[in-house]
Amino acid sequence: MKEDKLPTIKEIAKQLNVSVSTVSRALHNHPSIGLRTKMRVQQLAQQLDYEPNQAAIFFKQRKTSTIGVVLPNLKEEFFSEAINGIEEIATKHKYNVLISQSRDDTERERMIVATMKNNRVDGLIVSLGANTTTYDHFTALKKYGIPVVFFDRVPSLPDFNKVYSNMNSGTREAIEFLIAKGHRRIGVLNGPEQMRSSQERTDTYMQVLVKRRLKIDLGLVTSTDLTREGTLKAMGHLLSQRPKPTAILAINDYIALDAMQYARQQKLRINKDICFVSYANLSITTYLQTPPMASVEQYPYRQGSEAAEILMELLSKTDHDGLPPEPETFRNVVINGQLVIHSKR
Repeated sequence: MKEDKLPTIKEIAKQLNVSVSTVSRALHNHPSIGLRTKMRVQQLAQQLDYEPNQAAIFFKQRKTSTIGVVLPNLKEEFFSEAINGIEEIATKHKYNVLISQSRDDTERERMIVATMKNNRVDGLIVSLGANTTTYDHFTALKKYGIPVVFFDRVPSLPDFNKVYSNMNSGTREAIEFLIAKGHRRIGVLNGPEQMRSSQERTDTYMQVLVKRRLKIDLGLVTSTDLTREGTLKAMGHLLSQRPKPTAILAINDYIALDAMQYARQQKLRINKDICFVSYANLSITTYLQTPPMASVEQYPYRQGSEAAEILMELLSKTDHDGLPPEPETFRNVVINGQLVIHSKR
């Protein structure tokens, strides 16, 4: 046998002059194989540094012990924290995690899902790209027995398992906080309109203003495509309003940082001439001399771990045909956000 060639069951069978099936059974301690034969097979396998062909085993078991995770962008601390939560649960259940980024590109997301399906991941955990509005590439996985759990950016339709932050409670706290600080012209720097969270943020914003009998000016509500350029353009729109907003609610901490930089370029003093509140409460803001006044904690680690727990539960119920049983109801886990105040100025 060549030194660079991995030993196989066939090689062991040939050297011991027994059948391949006998070697396979002996390696798996099958009761039909005598003790002497088992010892001979296992001793030679050890001498040859034989390792089982995992691909063949997975094919036979219809299981790879691997789950896929599809995220918009790993450079965001929010999703890195979510991955930590997912991996913690997956490792506990002896699953590997395969991670890929959609970068908010729907076609790329579709390609990733197809690739993971072809490589036969056992299940998927997904945070949708900002531009994803149809979900057929996920529903198609059902016939392959691949369950899907969404987190953070989730479909608006009910027939999906999902874990997400309560945008209404966090937004209400944020707006009430700014009103209590004396702000009456509050701008909203939202995400893409097709995102479920964007509409919820706008709806809650208007509900609070109506409750507080404050004038609603839709010129103070705008969107960014989540790029730096899109954020700067949106900020230009907000600051062109008359009178200018005195506070801005930004979709997340990263967007808030770009918006704050734009405001500085316009000679505005942060949290004095114009105040900022954002979402996610990322640790990077603690290193800023002037962070947003407050940020809504959305618990990414918990979202990731809860989504992974649901997926593990679905996988544990997979029947003998490799298809998950039809769930009576889809899991819909809502985590209340909490406003964390950074600055009292």
